This record gives sequence, C-alpha cells and structure tokens, in this order.
Amino acid sequence: MSRLASGVVLVTAHDADYGPHGEDAGMTATAFMSVSLDPPLVLVSLRNGSRMDDLLAEQPLWGVSVLSESQRHIAGRFAMKGRVSDRLLFEDIPYTRGEVSGALLVRGALATLECRTEQRIEAGDHTLVIGRVLTAGLESADGGPLAYFKGRYRRLG
Repeated sequence: MSRLASGVVLVTAHDADYGPHGEDAGMTATAFMSVSLDPPLVLVSLRNGSRMDDLLAEQPLWGVSVLSESQRHIAGRFAMKGRVSDRLLFEDIPYTRGEVSGALLVRGALATLECRTEQRIEAGDHTLVIGRVLTAGLESADGGPLAYFKGRYRRLG
C-alpha cells in the first residue's frame, strides 16, 4: 500500500475533560477521504488504542486541516511515536480554534473542516470514523498539497 499516494491531513480535537482548561490533541493522517457530498461526509482511519481513537470515542466533534506542501514539518511533528505533550507541539504553529468543534485548525492549510462523528466502524487494527462536515473553509490558495508516497512526504509534480 506504500505505492498508493495519499494526501496528508492533521486531525485535531479538544479534550475538555483533561485538566482545568482541557487539552488539544492532534494526529497526522494519510488515510482520509471524502465519502459523500450529500450529506457531506468524510472518513479517517485511526489506529485502535491511539490517543485520537480514544478521544474521538468520547468527543464527537473534531477538526481537519488539509496540509500544504510547505507544512511538512507539521505532519512530521504529529506523526512521531512516543512524542511529548501535544500542547508543546502546537506552541509555534499558527492556528485558529474552530467555532463549532473547538478543535485547532492550522492557519495556511489548503482547507479546514469541522466534523461530527456519525459512525465508527471497527476494521482490523483500526477504526474508521465517518464524520459529517459541519463547516468548511479555504484557508490558503497558495502551493500544492502535501502528499505521502513510498513512506515519505512529497510534493506533486
């Protein structure tokens, strides 16, 4: 499957139950796709037992930032295993907070979405989360998409 090129997104959610002010979580995903236009649905695949899988099992609202080719550093940062607190990873990334989801949305991303989980489907060692798109924004028209192919982040063209 490493021969199948895919886009790269940052999936985010706000965990209001963590600490006095809550905590923001983020995860790089390459298994993300549009499912339906009417109603607008998207799908993300989450590794079972991952922080994002556990959080989205409890929190139905989440965000997606479609990363541009200039945001490779963000993708790499949130794909690290055994990383430090997500709070530290967000520190120097420009973002806005989604009005509906409360999730952090990366400024300068090609597009941003806010979603509400409609369905969760167990599939082997992953959970497929289907979300209804509640808001969509075009953050930036500059640059191309960040792609993932043969185990590396790449530019198109």
